Amino acid sequence: MPEDCHADKNGPAVLLIGFGGPTRSDEIRPFLDNVLRGRRVPRERIEEVAHHYELIGGRSPFNELTFRQADGLRKLLEREGPPIPVYVGMRNWHPLLADVLEQMAGDGVQRAVGVILAPHQGEASWGRYQEAVREAGISVGQKLGRPAPAVDYCEPWFTHPDFVEAVADRVRQQWNRIPSRDRIQARLLFTAHSVPSRFDSPYVDQLRESCRAVASVLKVSEWDLVYQSRSGGPREPWLEPDVCDVIESLGKKKCPGVFLVPIGFVCDHVEVLYDLDVEAREVARKWKMDFYRAETVNDHPRFIRMLANVVRQALEGGEASEG
Repeated sequence: MPEDCHADKNGPAVLLIGFGGPTRSDEIRPFLDNVLRGRRVPRERIEEVAHHYELIGGRSPFNELTFRQADGLRKLLEREGPPIPVYVGMRNWHPLLADVLEQMAGDGVQRAVGVILAPHQGEASWGRYQEAVREAGISVGQKLGRPAPAVDYCEPWFTHPDFVEAVADRVRQQWNRIPSRDRIQARLLFTAHSVPSRFDSPYVDQLRESCRAVASVLKVSEWDLVYQSRSGGPREPWLEPDVCDVIESLGKKKCPGVFLVPIGFVCDHVEVLYDLDVEAREVARKWKMDFYRAETVNDHPRFIRMLANVVRQALEGGEASEG
């Protein structure tokens, strides 16, 4: 749904596209069933993941944080222009993309700038979001008997200066809470979602560019890119090294601490709050290592400004790509 703003007849809009997450405990298992539809996943594994949500409070903050991002973007566009509506559509939970595209059509929107809320491109990332939007558009078009709003995607923003600065500032905010001696000795680990190795391009190259840009701003020369949240069959190769394996290895080498920067995510949710804050932290605790984590960009003002900038560029016609 749009964030308190109505579209002009036939005017453009923004569609923020996210993964979605359960907003309360009774939504956890229906959400997971939706995510895993068509995949053979043992019920025990589904219950294990459901327990992860229970350990972080029985819900995901994903939707709440995404709507905060949308609200920040809408307000900035109202102040600085152009004042256009901002909608949020989720791939796997409400508000689902098909419902939002139908609402947009009813509001008179014919064209929207799509912003996929994942910094790095790849078939397992942007590709799946774009396919979800395409399928939702076909469904809405058949239901309404007329085309759904066309969605043009903004250009990738993995090294956009405002994104880089937002990530760097989240690191600084956490660094400032750490005694300087411990800060210097902690190994900086940038983390991102692992994907099957066959989908590594351009995902890995873009991740490394993001990491280099943030490290440069922070004036840090020593860092590693690691992966997390692997799923899927054990026989299929996925991107490595895994964050927990790296922490284990550093612990064996008597490294005093690790500092995790979840650069592959734009809001805190289960893969940050459980996979890092619970699982990875436990590995560090086992080796008596200090464990620190930077917040994701969430609704950082520089990230909101970046969203506004890429939307404006897309609306001007020079920085958008059709999906």
